[in-house]
Amino acid sequence: MNEETDPARPSHLTRLRQTMARAAGALVDQVYPPTCLACRSATDAAGTLCSPCWTRMPFIERPFCERLGTPFAQDLGPGLLSPAAMSDPPVFERARAVALYEEGPARHLVQRLKYGDRLDLVPAMARWMARAGAELTQGAELVVPVPLYRWRLFSRRFNQAAVLAQAVAAQAALPFDPLALTRVKATRPQVGLTRLQRAENVQGAFRVAQDARPRVAGRRILLVDDVLTSGATLNAASRVLLRAGAARVEVLVFARVVANG
Repeated sequence: MNEETDPARPSHLTRLRQTMARAAGALVDQVYPPTCLACRSATDAAGTLCSPCWTRMPFIERPFCERLGTPFAQDLGPGLLSPAAMSDPPVFERARAVALYEEGPARHLVQRLKYGDRLDLVPAMARWMARAGAELTQGAELVVPVPLYRWRLFSRRFNQAAVLAQAVAAQAALPFDPLALTRVKATRPQVGLTRLQRAENVQGAFRVAQDARPRVAGRRILLVDDVLTSGATLNAASRVLLRAGAARVEVLVFARVVANG
């Protein structure tokens, strides 16, 4: 058996394609030198952070609340819940996030994606999300983004939650359904609202259309957004999915705010 018929060995054509791809990548790097995703300083490879930004990136690691994903200052043992999770449990089962939103490069990445149309950030952000939410994607059956109201989608041109959700679904080899959940009410921005006002603001904002219910019913849903703040939006969306028959809803975001619990 020679290398052309041995499936375990790459053919001449495959090796040629690989060589051409590496050469093309090297040429692109020469024309457009790779830069840090956060601060745009030079890096060794594209789609990464420079060393200073990586050091400043507030990644969330264990120990954290098993329900809300908020980090603990010290490790008191597995399976612990935060006071917020016990006093005001979320509608969704669990939430996970890559990093803290309040500090470091995470905030810059979210804002550049959301307001700067930096779709080139999506692959790296989704890769980190898939890693942070690995225990969620293992049990999920459908990935659904938090939708924008149609006029806001028109003004922004894309939904940052949807592009992240699609990339996460591809990373985890899961079905992606951007139309399972729709936003039927225009809501005012949540910034500056109290926790109660946020919950009232998104009340009745979401709906699972009748033709989407069979796709949701009995499924374990991974609900994706860019940022988790008070949880009001994700609670409202999760409640609608559960009422439509979803077996379980879990939440994955890129960044989360911890000041609100």
